[in-house]
Amino acid sequence: MDTPHSHVLQLDIQGTPQAWISIEHAATHHAADAVAWTDGDGPLRLLRGGWNVVAGRQSVIEVYPIIALRGAARVNLFDGAPSVAKEKLFRRDRHTCAYCGQRLPERALQCEHVVPASRGGPWSWMNLVSACAACNGRKADRTPEEARMPLLYLPYVPSRFEDFLLAGRHIRADVHDWLAARLPRGSRLS
Repeated sequence: MDTPHSHVLQLDIQGTPQAWISIEHAATHHAADAVAWTDGDGPLRLLRGGWNVVAGRQSVIEVYPIIALRGAARVNLFDGAPSVAKEKLFRRDRHTCAYCGQRLPERALQCEHVVPASRGGPWSWMNLVSACAACNGRKADRTPEEARMPLLYLPYVPSRFEDFLLAGRHIRADVHDWLAARLPRGSRLS
């Protein structure tokens, strides 16, 4: 059963977010004694296993919403930028058109290339902003300078902590607060 809070934030030993994993996957890390520390206001789930006949006890695993694994991370996640997705872009830009400043629902926004794709502008965090259809159409195949439509805010590459918040999962308040406390100074998500 998938509950609203059915994912665990997996960290490396230094506290860098690595992945969202299932409760069951987190339990396998606990069972393998790979969990260095946990955090959160309380367990997401209490899992019960078999009975130890000698001790007369049932095995129990408390799965917390944040777990840090022992050892080094397999991949240095700071080597690459987080993947760009339309929904994450709109959340990064707080659902605000970069040209007119209007706040709109996600369905009314478009991904807009600052340097047009037809001129070699890449699909990247630094070249994409959120725009309403009217502004996107008015800017057309020009740069903001050529269209005389200055950007109201600048694009940026989200940090690893911002990316995990932008992913848009149903995040428990304690996990959200944990990630938010580690946002870079000046983050739009603060």
